[in-house]
Amino acid sequence: MISLPVIRIFPARIGQNAQHLRALCQLRGIEVVGVTKVTLGDPIIATEMLSAGIRILGESRLANVERLRASGISHHMVLLRTPESREISRAVKLVDTFLVSELGPMRAIQEAAEETGRRCTFIYMVDTGDLREGVHYKNASKELTKAARLAGDSLSGIGTNLGCYGGIIATPEKFEILLHIGRKIEKKTGQKIRVYSAGNTASLPLVEEKTVPEGINQFRLGESIICGTDVTNNRDVPGTRQDTFIMSAEIIELKTKPSVPEGLIGQDAFGRKPVFADKGKQLRAILNVGEQDIYSGGMIPLDKGAEVLHASSDHLIVDVSKCEKTLKVGQTMEFRLSYGALLRAMTSPFVEKVYEHTS
Repeated sequence: MISLPVIRIFPARIGQNAQHLRALCQLRGIEVVGVTKVTLGDPIIATEMLSAGIRILGESRLANVERLRASGISHHMVLLRTPESREISRAVKLVDTFLVSELGPMRAIQEAAEETGRRCTFIYMVDTGDLREGVHYKNASKELTKAARLAGDSLSGIGTNLGCYGGIIATPEKFEILLHIGRKIEKKTGQKIRVYSAGNTASLPLVEEKTVPEGINQFRLGESIICGTDVTNNRDVPGTRQDTFIMSAEIIELKTKPSVPEGLIGQDAFGRKPVFADKGKQLRAILNVGEQDIYSGGMIPLDKGAEVLHASSDHLIVDVSKCEKTLKVGQTMEFRLSYGALLRAMTSPFVEKVYEHTS
């Protein structure tokens, strides 16, 4: 018997998203790296991506790469986060391309790869303004020149990340920065920069608008394939499905209560100071899932009229006063999940995962 909460996973729908986005990017000369990290390197989902024509997989954690390799997947693998030093000897046996942003780790990876007889390649990251990983573009030339001379033709490309930390929107101008730096490095070193890994889900509007500068040839896509959403641009991605994961949780309490707590309001268990609107009495359902398992702000009820109010670590509170369906204690409610909510749910051992092999 399935326990609650549970996520129903629809791999075929994810495959449809992968096929659509791969074809869209291919029209612009862009290869898609299918990123599986939000699913902890789920082999079933990775296989759907590969069946859709994606040739390269991207992961951020070595344990997830090991899970994929153990399942028999032998395709080209990109590690999206620099491995910690003690992981390098394992990583070079499993990973084909490393995203790096420091010369020291790159040198260590190269030496470890040579010891095992493997050839690993590198994409050196450039920070074009989002302020996550990468050498800042204003002083990138010196470091990238050293990287090119150190790695030789194992430096396959350069890349950038936008949207994930600073929420910076991808623009043609941001991509032109990367292309300009690449051309400069080629001129100084005589080495060809083959890969410009400039995009992620937040960059897809440029593909749709046909404004990606020529030369950008790789996007790393996870959220858009797996969820069909683009949180940076606050939208559903055209041509994709969003019903790829459905969470069910059980109603453990159903009572009418005031909409505003009584007494002085401090911070909640997560250091947040909640704000409550006075809406009079509310019929409120408490469900057996909480912030340990999900991000409450990313829970989208499928019952019309229901509204998620807030959550503690173990309880999700939903206003069901205007819900079209009559609910009872012991019944379940269903939710779509944002990328952030899915990330927590897939990581939580308290959420059961069930695969639905229907389209």
